[in-house]
Amino acid sequence: MKPRFGMELHQTVLDNGLSVYYLPNPTFSKTFALLAVNFGSVDERFTLDGIPRELPAGVAHFLEHKMFEDADGNALQKYAVTGASPNAFTSHTMTAYHFSCTDGFAENLEILLRFVFTPYFTDANVQKEKGIIGQEIGMLDDTPDWVAYMGVFEGLYHEHPVHTSIAGSVDSISGITPSLLFDCHRAFYHPSNACLVVCGTADWDELVRMAAVLTPSDAAAPVVERQYGTRQNTVAHSVIEHRMAVSQPTFQLGFKDKPLEAGESRLRRQLVGDLAARILCGRTSPLFTELYEQGLVTRRFDSSYTLLPQGACAVCGGDSADPQTVRTRLEQAVQTYAAEGVPEELFTRMKKACYGLNVRVLDEPDDLCRSQVEAAFAGECYLDFAQVFETITAEDVQQMFVLWAQPDCTTLSVVWPRTENE
Repeated sequence: MKPRFGMELHQTVLDNGLSVYYLPNPTFSKTFALLAVNFGSVDERFTLDGIPRELPAGVAHFLEHKMFEDADGNALQKYAVTGASPNAFTSHTMTAYHFSCTDGFAENLEILLRFVFTPYFTDANVQKEKGIIGQEIGMLDDTPDWVAYMGVFEGLYHEHPVHTSIAGSVDSISGITPSLLFDCHRAFYHPSNACLVVCGTADWDELVRMAAVLTPSDAAAPVVERQYGTRQNTVAHSVIEHRMAVSQPTFQLGFKDKPLEAGESRLRRQLVGDLAARILCGRTSPLFTELYEQGLVTRRFDSSYTLLPQGACAVCGGDSADPQTVRTRLEQAVQTYAAEGVPEELFTRMKKACYGLNVRVLDEPDDLCRSQVEAAFAGECYLDFAQVFETITAEDVQQMFVLWAQPDCTTLSVVWPRTENE
């Protein structure tokens, strides 16, 4: 038990390697549990027990969908009986399954642990899922914001699998078989590659006991080595363009950053990246105010910082009648901050704002559990952000801008309105 930032954190690692965390908070109306595996859409190329494998795009997401199936029914139907609210998601870097409930926590946790670690794939249910996910892919392909967002990764990276859609394509998922899914489950769904985080009201001893009993204990972890392609400092494409049925252009601008170095804190890099993005063009930044008052961006404009295995970038964007002018202004601001540093008043104000946003996460059980999982996969604890913030200086942020200011390190992804002839 570690008291951090006024909160207790219970943590242990089971004999099978599963990391378990519990953040007690009786003020929450519901208890939230998240079970995540360190396997995301970018994990397409790897060796399993020395044998090279290359997956079609979208396997991690497809596997997420199929894990709810079981020989004795569907986990969603079981949760419908208990009254819990379940869901799941696949990101570039993880696959996560979660539920929230007001009572019956132990029963709901048992459902979660059983279905995630018990694969059940048949030719029939896999083939059926291809149609369902194909429709989901079609909806994503028709969503301008998603097309612009994926376009920026396509432009930033030459070989890294992040440049392909998380859900894959209709063609890529067509080759998925039960055998492939079983292999991926064996490779990545081992307890030692997973993390369970619970936030709310639960019995810690019972939580640990259930996790130990209901997760695999006899199989050794497979040897998996992941590959993400040869890293290149410059972007693959300066501009990525699409045309869709939009009333005005929507865009995303990406700044390519260097990957985490060996021994570097993921939590600290994420905090510095978030702060730099906020200083550059956050809602209360000088540049955003200028762009908004000049009608170059709307309130939909947003920014973020993303860390990937062997990759990192800042992305910002929204709607604009003139994306190229916005790009120029953002790149000029980066060059200025890189050369002159960040004004002290701006740095102090934005640092306090970013700190406040992280404090707010402590009151959101779903965000808190996800943040803790991301930190845990890097061997860190999210609740340490308060101490880490104290070490961040204006020079740290300036050095990040220096990296973003390097030649050929930005990509503009734009979705333009269709012309009359299209």
